Amino acid sequence: MKLSEQTIQHILNLQSEYPVKRSALIPALHVAQEEIGYLPLEIQSEVAMLFGLETNEVHSVVTFYDMFYEHPVGKHLLHVCKNVSCQLRGAGNILQKLCEKLQVAPHEMSKDGEFTVIPSECLGACDRAPMMIADTKVIGPILENQIDQILDNVKKNSGRPSPTKNVEEYHG
Repeated sequence: MKLSEQTIQHILNLQSEYPVKRSALIPALHVAQEEIGYLPLEIQSEVAMLFGLETNEVHSVVTFYDMFYEHPVGKHLLHVCKNVSCQLRGAGNILQKLCEKLQVAPHEMSKDGEFTVIPSECLGACDRAPMMIADTKVIGPILENQIDQILDNVKKNSGRPSPTKNVEEYHG
């Protein structure tokens, strides 16, 4: 698996937009992930080479942020807040019920490829605890008996948008 010449050129162009090319690393990882769908170690190594970095430096960025995926993910991403406010209001039960319903462990993709459940640190909507972000939609407060309806509604949407497409539209 390798990045296309078009993606490599896009990453090199991103580097020229910053006074320090390393500042383009996160946008570059988004571009690479958009093409491949996730960031396996060989793609991380390729990105590292484009930046003149060690692979472990890029890997530390990929593993720090929950917006980057080292393994294939579903069409719909369900980020369930696991911070204190949400935990105190039942987020642990919501996460457990979602995983049971989809027959996955956290960070796994459902067998049909539709969903990946990701426990996430604070998602910034404590007033809606317990809450989650499904693709880009903030949902909460969530009750356990709403999970089936939430999944049905999420399935009707097109899936996760690309962060780089949104940037290109803004600049375009």
